[in-house]
Amino acid sequence: MKPLKSIPSSKVGRAGKVAVAGLKIGGNYLKHYGKKVSRQTSTQEDLDKANAADVYGCLSEMKGSALKVAQMLSMDRGALPKAYTDQFALAQYQSPPLSAPLVQKILKRELGKKADKVFQKFSPQAERAASIGQVHKAEYEGQEVAIKLQYPGVAESISSDLKLVKPFALKLLKLKSDEVKTYFSEIENKMLEETRYLQELEQGMSISDKCKDLDYVKFPKYFSEISSNKLLVMEWLHGKHLDEFFSEDIPQEKRNAIGQKLWDFYHVQMHNLHWLHADPHPGNFLIDETGKLNVIDFGCMKKVPKSFYDNYFLGVDKSLFNDDKRFHKNLLDLEILRSDDNPKAVKFFTKNFKKLMNLAMRPFHFSEFDFADESFFMELYEMGDRIKREQDKEGHSHNRGSKHFIYTNRTYYGLYNILSLLKAKVKIRAIH
Repeated sequence: MKPLKSIPSSKVGRAGKVAVAGLKIGGNYLKHYGKKVSRQTSTQEDLDKANAADVYGCLSEMKGSALKVAQMLSMDRGALPKAYTDQFALAQYQSPPLSAPLVQKILKRELGKKADKVFQKFSPQAERAASIGQVHKAEYEGQEVAIKLQYPGVAESISSDLKLVKPFALKLLKLKSDEVKTYFSEIENKMLEETRYLQELEQGMSISDKCKDLDYVKFPKYFSEISSNKLLVMEWLHGKHLDEFFSEDIPQEKRNAIGQKLWDFYHVQMHNLHWLHADPHPGNFLIDETGKLNVIDFGCMKKVPKSFYDNYFLGVDKSLFNDDKRFHKNLLDLEILRSDDNPKAVKFFTKNFKKLMNLAMRPFHFSEFDFADESFFMELYEMGDRIKREQDKEGHSHNRGSKHFIYTNRTYYGLYNILSLLKAKVKIRAIH
């Protein structure tokens, strides 16, 4: 992948990238319908693949929040056509890196001196390039370290970038702008937090301390003396990324063991700490030679308010769904129902969310759950899609649910997705 010598940082420059993508998409539609007119073969899947490649190409050159939105969308296999989720998943691993001269320039600015004056060894080639920054391997005071380098202009362009990509996201998800203001605000705030590397350092050290008794998890050590808000230096953790365990030749016993560690780690975070590592994609987890779960990247952490937590997990008790009065209050507390809803809206959301929430909580209704069961995921995605279509047909607003759903659901659906790809069977710990 060709390294980037620069990243557009002005609003005009970044808007220009989006405009070019728009023109390419327009051209794809003309080709698609032109082939149909001339009776050549051109399927919707072909059109989706062409559009997804052009949108991703634009976002990968822009970096930052625009590319992060694509990464988030790729984690939900039911939200977008497969061509988009497959293409956007590249944002986790295969984003174009910065060129070596640009890397050296940024390092000198952040460190106050050249890299070779601080590190005994430094690799100018990025080991991994993602949406907000890229990672280099180096040696510091005799230790192997990872240097996370933030792309220029990322933090400053988040608000304007979200405005630029919002039309794409709304069209793909079939939502209306005025219905998602609160949710986009939550996403913007979280993305701003992810650009504050010193905050990530503090969060990483804090969760490492809070989870120090978990002998199956390992966290990196941080080097605060040479870190800054745009440069984060931490211990280099060895291991294989989780996606390397998705292939068919991995023994089931090993799949289950990895899945159990993931499930238990998130169980502790949610139910003991009310504080989540809210970016559960395979690139943030490694399995080392001893079988430990190595966890990296604590830029996206979600504090779960106690009141939201209590209401979110009421569905662990299946009797909730048979108690109309209690379930109605639960929907009000979760802001799925509103006090000004008319009887038609109350009936619609009560009926549909009773089914959806009961289904989403299904793993918690068993002592053991097999995430290899594709029928569970198909049912979950199909039900969500059907409810969305019926909402549009009935004219009900999509502006439903607490803003805390965004990253809590992202965490659990991301976890469910990983466990599904692992084909893991896990023991479900009781929630007290």
